[in-house]
Amino acid sequence: MSGEPITGLGVALATPFTTAEERDAKRAGDPTAAHRDLLPPVPAVDHEAFAALVRHVVDGGVDFVVVLGSTGEAATVTDDERRALVRQAVTLAGPVPVLVGVGHNSTEQAVRMARWAVEDGADGLLVVTPYYSRPQPAGIEAHFRAVAAAVPGTPIVAYNVPGRTGTNMDPATVRRLWSIPQVVGLKESSGDLRQIARICQEAPEGRVVLAGDDDLALASVAVGAAGLVSVCGNVAPAETGSLVRAALRGELLLARSWAARLAPLVRALSVETNPVPVKAALACLGLGEGTVRTPLAPAEPTTWAAVQQAVAGLGLGLPAYDPMRSAAALTSLHGSPVAS
Repeated sequence: MSGEPITGLGVALATPFTTAEERDAKRAGDPTAAHRDLLPPVPAVDHEAFAALVRHVVDGGVDFVVVLGSTGEAATVTDDERRALVRQAVTLAGPVPVLVGVGHNSTEQAVRMARWAVEDGADGLLVVTPYYSRPQPAGIEAHFRAVAAAVPGTPIVAYNVPGRTGTNMDPATVRRLWSIPQVVGLKESSGDLRQIARICQEAPEGRVVLAGDDDLALASVAVGAAGLVSVCGNVAPAETGSLVRAALRGELLLARSWAARLAPLVRALSVETNPVPVKAALACLGLGEGTVRTPLAPAEPTTWAAVQQAVAGLGLGLPAYDPMRSAAALTSLHGSPVAS
């Protein structure tokens, strides 16, 4: 991937979990072990479902995948789980490039995860603005320079998502990051189309801006974005790819028709916090059981109904799927009732 632009459709992969088994937290050195009985069960990574998901999106024609971003619930996976997921994705994706999310509000930890990702075969990194600590532009630049220095030659896509981090990387801050040779792209999830347009206009040659929101994919490409990092693509990779490629070719009417067709699914995937709805949608495809890890809670019954309707509207899904039964099974993990 080195030297090749990161463009087209990328999918921010969900991380399937299963309630059929629980992660063993009572291992040596686990600081929570003594209090484990006070904590809710931790569903294990469902590697079988993850493998099926990777094959699903690769077969759908995606241009790259992102492992352990926000959609992948990266904040809740252990270091060992992280490395296993990256290795699995690299093995299964074949020629499709794999970007690994290594975002953290500790620069030291982000550097550590970046080195692991490269050791495990990642083609590039997705690095989010450090969250919670809300660093100044100089601190953001220093953070990215440290990660880049730790993995020489590895392409880095910066990730601006102020709704999750509390910090917006404005065009002036992005210009600072463009001075780092390894920062080859920016995933822009500010939701501010004027800002996206300006960053696209100012991007140096060889650097790309990627839309980070499905509902702004077409608009972002219209103002200069070179692709999309999609949540919707987990469920409908071929259809989402058709939208992105039509937009990139300048075929506006075709792109608009694909955007309209995907709109019910895009809306359904935003009715609760991502990735709760997309995991329910994937369950409708038989790709996992829709389980999330705390502090996220299971999807509401209305969410299951909305995503099933949207998935069925695209001609996808399992005909005999019962979202209410699945919702009941999932909420039992948390002990909360499900409306009948």
